[in-house]
Amino acid sequence: MSDVATLEEAVWEALAQVPDPEIPAVSVVDMGMIEAVAVTESRASVIVLPTFTGCPAIAVIESDVRDAVAAVPGIQDVEVQTTFTPPWTTARITNEGRNKLREFGLAPPTGTGPVLIDSIGLPRFAVCPFCGSKNTYNENPFGPTPCRALYYCKDCSNPFEQFKPI
Repeated sequence: MSDVATLEEAVWEALAQVPDPEIPAVSVVDMGMIEAVAVTESRASVIVLPTFTGCPAIAVIESDVRDAVAAVPGIQDVEVQTTFTPPWTTARITNEGRNKLREFGLAPPTGTGPVLIDSIGLPRFAVCPFCGSKNTYNENPFGPTPCRALYYCKDCSNPFEQFKPI
């Protein structure tokens, strides 16, 4: 394996340790927010794909990514760019990320159909991350961020957040 390939692998490993600032249980890699990594000699370039254009954590994500990559031995220069092309979708969340979200108490998008949508674009029910029940309902289409909604499980009586299907 070439030195550049080894460095690129080390950069990806460092990025896998960068937590999402809003959901620290998952990394930016778990969430599919790293569009590309390129390493040439001692320079690394990372393209970040935020989950939505109005994300208030973009500057924090860029800084955390830059710091993590700069700490990789052999990397002397780091460039971090943000792009919205292609648009981020919930399909980018890795299987490991979905499991971490569930363990954190957030219902991840299932990625399987059919997704039943009501009149405001939300799933009619979400699978409860605590007990696995589908006996849930949407309490509020507006969660703590634009990409999440609030649901309630009628079986285990827990409130939880569900990622909106985007």
